[in-house]
Amino acid sequence: MRASYKKFILNFKRPSGTSRGVLNQKETWFLILKGEQGYGIGECGILRGLSIDDVPEYEQKLKWTCDNIHLGRTKLWYALMDFPSIQFGVEQAFISFESKEPFELFPSPFTTESIPIDINGLVWMGDESYMHEQIQQKLADGFSCIKMKIGAIDFKSEMALLSSIRKKYNKDEIELRVDANGAFKVEEAMEKLNILSQYDLHSIEQPIKQGIVSEMKSLCANTPLPIALDEELIGVTNVTEKDTLLKTIRPHFIILKPSLVGGFKGSMEWIRTAEKYDIGWWVTSALESNIGLNAIAQWTATLQNNLPQGLGTGSLYTNNIDSPLTVENGKIYYQKDRVWDKTKIEQICI
Repeated sequence: MRASYKKFILNFKRPSGTSRGVLNQKETWFLILKGEQGYGIGECGILRGLSIDDVPEYEQKLKWTCDNIHLGRTKLWYALMDFPSIQFGVEQAFISFESKEPFELFPSPFTTESIPIDINGLVWMGDESYMHEQIQQKLADGFSCIKMKIGAIDFKSEMALLSSIRKKYNKDEIELRVDANGAFKVEEAMEKLNILSQYDLHSIEQPIKQGIVSEMKSLCANTPLPIALDEELIGVTNVTEKDTLLKTIRPHFIILKPSLVGGFKGSMEWIRTAEKYDIGWWVTSALESNIGLNAIAQWTATLQNNLPQGLGTGSLYTNNIDSPLTVENGKIYYQKDRVWDKTKIEQICI
């Protein structure tokens, strides 16, 4: 078996805003395995400015991984604890290589019968008119769960947007999630949570910055609406530390981005720990191309979690790879009558 890697830049169709800035491009890396039986592909979906493996020696570690591919999937995973996106790429690449088809990693009714997964419709930050436009489009597209990023425009305008939805749809008709990406100051967080609770929200993700454990614990204990941890999980790689974090903070939910928390194995450690403390969870992509998104969606389908998942990011890019993944009526499907663009895969990956 031989291993190689290749960098690829994904271009957003439209600049996408978060509280950490506006995204125009997304860097990603493909890990390719080749052997007599064929090939396998994994995506190392680093997020600059957020991933713990956003370090100058990232490409050097990719080269090391390829040079040591003979160690195998398990030994490499443990050797790459500080590089969760590469851990994830290694897992995908080995499963892909060992599968009958390189893009059918986890056979289930999702892949074999086109049984869909419920997902949320993501509304990016922007000016008020742009966010309102996105909300209307998501509703028209049949989404019954909408996730809105907040913290970029003024809080009153964001509340007006939430109010406009609630005037037309109650919580049984449209589920609303918000994601602050750590934008709230500690001293104002509870006041804002109280205001947000007026809109019958399902949950808020990461209201304050990660790492302020005592403050997050206090918020979770006293909040008028459920809190989900997201960025808080990044960089916590030891199983004992995961247990301590969730036991201490006691959030209502955790959100798993395999590229940021050590792939499938790292995510499963979080899931088992969360379920130990009766904490809910769902899975979210981290702006991967359709190669990484496909792996995440197929794996998620095997977990049989009925909450809407965060897997609707495949249509963000102008130069993504055509795949069987499609989004219709608030669900993601794997439609086998649609095929992978293997010509493009060969051009950019192999």
